[in-house]
Amino acid sequence: MKLFYIIGIIVVLIVIGVIIINNNQNNNTIPDSTAVVTPTDTSNNNNQINNNNKEAPMNEENNNEITNSTSPQKESNENENTKVSKDIEENNSEEVTQAIFKTNHGNMTLELFTKQMPITTGNFIKLASEGFYDEIKFHRVIKGFMIQAGDPLTKDNSEINRWGSGGPGYLIKDEFVAGLSNVKGTISMANTGTPNSGGSQFFINLNDNTNLDFDKQPLTSKHPVFGKITDGLDILDKIGTVATVSDRPIEPVIIESIELVK
Repeated sequence: MKLFYIIGIIVVLIVIGVIIINNNQNNNTIPDSTAVVTPTDTSNNNNQINNNNKEAPMNEENNNEITNSTSPQKESNENENTKVSKDIEENNSEEVTQAIFKTNHGNMTLELFTKQMPITTGNFIKLASEGFYDEIKFHRVIKGFMIQAGDPLTKDNSEINRWGSGGPGYLIKDEFVAGLSNVKGTISMANTGTPNSGGSQFFINLNDNTNLDFDKQPLTSKHPVFGKITDGLDILDKIGTVATVSDRPIEPVIIESIELVK
């Protein structure tokens, strides 16, 4: 009997030891630090339009890094963005006054505010003239709010899980002009939610979304307006009502090309 008793105690001790070892291994597991937190932005969430750029994912850890003014990387990025913006502004052609979006749902003609927004329109004109936007999809459509495009990753269906995170490979400085407001039919820059983080993504307002203006309440979103639709509001409304799943059109809405008009 003593032998069985001793054996029983040994078995119990072994089981307890295994449990302790497993717990220690679980506690030492390193969480996946590569996960990108996708910014949420619906009409019930301050209507903030974000370009989920992987260079500046909007999680708490990286946001602290971005706002650290003593960071050499931040200073380097800001200097580079300033240089890019200056080059774009100097090379901007004010002769271009309109952009015709040719989509698979019809055409929309937009007036570009080249004199008031030289950096933003200069960047858009540069990309459009290079064919950057050709075959890009509107990857987000929120009925009654806005339609968003400009991500080159949307040309590749195999990258669908990354749609919304792409850009031209650089960022530009913000431009804000009093009187240019996010009203229906205007085109505005998407960003990561931090200053000077626009690239190639933009959105067109389906409604008056003045809460996205830099100088209007709640002052949590700052999206530079750089043009407006002068012909084709019916096409905008048509695109704005397409069927979606998780704000992504079920049937692709494609920018076939953009024609620049002087």
